Amino acid sequence: MRIPPLPAPAAPLTPGQMKLRTVGDRPSEVTKPITVSAYDPEWPHMYAREETRIRAALGDRVIALDHVGSTAVPDLPAKDRLDIDLIVADPADENAYVPDLTAAGYTLRTREPHWYEHRCLWTDSHDVNLHVFGPDCDEYLRHLILRDWLRTHPAARDRYAAQKYEAAAAHPLSMANYVGSKAAVIVDILKRAGLRD
Repeated sequence: MRIPPLPAPAAPLTPGQMKLRTVGDRPSEVTKPITVSAYDPEWPHMYAREETRIRAALGDRVIALDHVGSTAVPDLPAKDRLDIDLIVADPADENAYVPDLTAAGYTLRTREPHWYEHRCLWTDSHDVNLHVFGPDCDEYLRHLILRDWLRTHPAARDRYAAQKYEAAAAHPLSMANYVGSKAAVIVDILKRAGLRD
């Protein structure tokens, strides 16, 4: 696997980017407190069901499909929501995959052309974030590297778990602040995994 660079510091979104980002009637901020729960051994089974559904909807348009994020790491506490990365030929060509995913029960909620052409679809109950990227995307590769490092380095996993609990306690109603307060720990772990600027 190619080693991508470390993520660039997140810049504030422009008004235009904010307008493009939210799709449909998606709330702009969390509506209930962010809760980090103990690892649930059901999460891999949930992923297997979602994988079957996504592959049935898209067939050979799926270039790659991976369970990523904290629910993909045994013994790591997480929000009770799967993160799945879907790689398609061109995320900007929504007509090539969004209608079939909509028919399968996913709704497009995020469009970020300024950030790797990222799209995100949710299930109706929002127990899945389906992230769509293009081939050889740096962010997708970082997701895999972080997941695999946490799976094989218990001390890093435990450090990240502690940061997640701290972030949720400090920012229970702001997803942006919750994510931002984990960034330094994630970057440090990625450095230990071999990523550089």
